[in-house]
Amino acid sequence: MSFNFRVIIRILGILLVMNGAFMLTSIPFSLYYGEGDFWAIIVSAMITAVSGIIMWVFTRNSNQGNANNELKKRDGYLIVTFGWLSMSFFGSLPYLLSGAIPNLTDAFFETLSGFSTTGATILTDIESIDKGILFWRSLTQWIGGMGIIVLTVAILPILGIGGMQLFVAEAPGISPDKLQPRIKETAKRLWMIYLGLTLAETALLWLGGMNFYDAINHALTTMATGGFSTKNASIAYFTSPFIQYVIIIFMFLAGTNFTMTYFALHKNFKKVLDNEEFRVYSGLVIVTSIVVGLVIFNVTDDGFEKSIRDGLFQVVSVVTTTGYITEDYTAWAPFVTVLFVVLMFIGASAGSTAGGVKVIRHSILIKNSFMELKRQLHPKAVIPVRLNGKAVSQDITFNILAFIMIYIAIFAAGSMVMGMFGADFDTAIGSVATCLGNIGPGIGEVGPVDNFAGISAPGKWLLAFLMLLGRLELFTVLMLFTPYFWKSH
Repeated sequence: MSFNFRVIIRILGILLVMNGAFMLTSIPFSLYYGEGDFWAIIVSAMITAVSGIIMWVFTRNSNQGNANNELKKRDGYLIVTFGWLSMSFFGSLPYLLSGAIPNLTDAFFETLSGFSTTGATILTDIESIDKGILFWRSLTQWIGGMGIIVLTVAILPILGIGGMQLFVAEAPGISPDKLQPRIKETAKRLWMIYLGLTLAETALLWLGGMNFYDAINHALTTMATGGFSTKNASIAYFTSPFIQYVIIIFMFLAGTNFTMTYFALHKNFKKVLDNEEFRVYSGLVIVTSIVVGLVIFNVTDDGFEKSIRDGLFQVVSVVTTTGYITEDYTAWAPFVTVLFVVLMFIGASAGSTAGGVKVIRHSILIKNSFMELKRQLHPKAVIPVRLNGKAVSQDITFNILAFIMIYIAIFAAGSMVMGMFGADFDTAIGSVATCLGNIGPGIGEVGPVDNFAGISAPGKWLLAFLMLLGRLELFTVLMLFTPYFWKSH
């Protein structure tokens, strides 16, 4: 089986045309604020779109409908990986051409951090950047989050990646055997929810005292669980409890399986409350927030409400891998810092815009561990792992075991390499954990009040690669490094 490079290039061309069109949405803000980024955005959009059109034109005969033009599973891996990479390379043009980030390494790092919804930044003075460029920066996260929804629903199940079959089984109106004919309809439903929640949050933040520009930027990056802010101090700049509670709610919703949101909007609350992953995710957020809030109340002079709010905000921000900050969580207590590092390895729900390992994988892994104890006592008994009352196939369990083992191995190897590049221990493990989990702030020199500007150039390229790995569920990218992937079958 050979690769269908004509179809692959054609699809990548379409993605670049869309990328160029999205860039143009920054123009109104550039014109309104009258800053110097207008031509940089226009030229970047033209280069991106024209490149995509050229790729499309030269491969336009690839849809003749014969068997040679069908997309195969291996083509899918290339489209997903190179789609994110090409969007990020071309997406860095506005930074480079405007001079906002004149260095290619930094520009690519910032852009991939956006499209992967990681939120790690090299910018030391965000508020000095032109408004059109900052809007593009926020939009890269929203596009990335939107792309992840479609990727999860439409592409990963076809490729058989990452145990996402579990999500497919929950998706509205879909079963695996009917997946492909319903991709367009399902993706449209979930995109409408995504867009609707973004607009709702924009309105609430605007009503809460943010200006429209800040409101729409923060809504874009909240729903993507990205965490890019227009302010150097992130959400700590906005001291309004109302604004912070609105963001907490929408971060939580963004970290929820979008299928559950679909059921809730259709008043099928029983389906939501019966969902095991949602219950674990909600319980984790509530219990951990109370614990952290009580620690803050004990070690600071803050009042009870503010302590609980800060604890809730930071827990939701880290669990959903959004990465906003209202306080420096590494300054509260060593216990809290360790707890937050642990939370970086948990993540939120499958089928959400959040990164990380995901609650559902941890749930199945823990259940399987307890089931293994029972199997030792009853070796002849068939004792399956159950989720939402249904048996989970061994294939999915093995997939999850492999995923978590590879995740831990990459974290360990990445931390050692970052140490070789000169990072201290805290910075090495903090930067790798936060980039692999698509979170944003870490610990050490990349903590909540710092950024990634001081990381060496080789370190930034490594961390950018880890962002891509984490965002695309490991296997999608790692598959490309195996010899048998490139062999004809």
